[in-house]
Amino acid sequence: MNTLITGASSGIGAALARACAARGDRLFLCGRNAERLDSIAAVCRDSGTTVHAQVVDVSDADATRRWMRECEAQAPLDRVFANAGVSTGQETEANIRRTFAVNVGGCVNTVLPAIELFRARRPDDGGPIPGSPQIVITASIAGYGPLKACPAYAATKSCVKTWGLSLRGMLAPEGIRVSVVCPGFVRSRITDGNTCPMPFFMEAEKAAEIILRRADGNIGLIAFPWPMRLATWFMSTLPCRLNEFINRFLPKKVL
Repeated sequence: MNTLITGASSGIGAALARACAARGDRLFLCGRNAERLDSIAAVCRDSGTTVHAQVVDVSDADATRRWMRECEAQAPLDRVFANAGVSTGQETEANIRRTFAVNVGGCVNTVLPAIELFRARRPDDGGPIPGSPQIVITASIAGYGPLKACPAYAATKSCVKTWGLSLRGMLAPEGIRVSVVCPGFVRSRITDGNTCPMPFFMEAEKAAEIILRRADGNIGLIAFPWPMRLATWFMSTLPCRLNEFINRFLPKKVL
């Protein structure tokens, strides 16, 4: 399988890269930090697989599209992980804009070229695209509802969660599969800086295992761990005033 992963230099992206390498996938990896990206690429190559790694800022639409077209020219992509993301930290204007630029803009800049590349393979008779290529979007459990602890982050993840699940229905008749991942607290550079409680904390390798298994099964919404999914879903169903009341007791996320 030819697999492309954005945000592959740390956290879930790096764990996905290692897991896909162990399966023998040909990898196309990008990240913002050259040193970390080269380190992950080296580990993956040690598994005996072919790895192409490049520093790309996914908030740059032209650069991302150009890189993805270059990857497609080397080997037709079977699966694209739109995984790159950042946390907000302090809710300053600069940080908020950066969060939206990467978490939403970067996702859009990855998914749209993927759809374009996949559609270019569609048969002349208009039938489904051969091979059922797949797009996997990383959102978050935080995207289930308003969270005072991380307003910008929660909003961006809610956006890509809804967009991804909507695309799943729209693209299914064309033979393009779409899955959305909503993980809870997973070890990463983001969680390493958290000072708030992190219930049901999970190592990145375990998260990657869950994501790959469910993506292989074409599961639309890959949300875990289930206690956090249940709790956040329940909060999202509450009347606004009750939700606000509960939010008052949630700890502030300090980075």
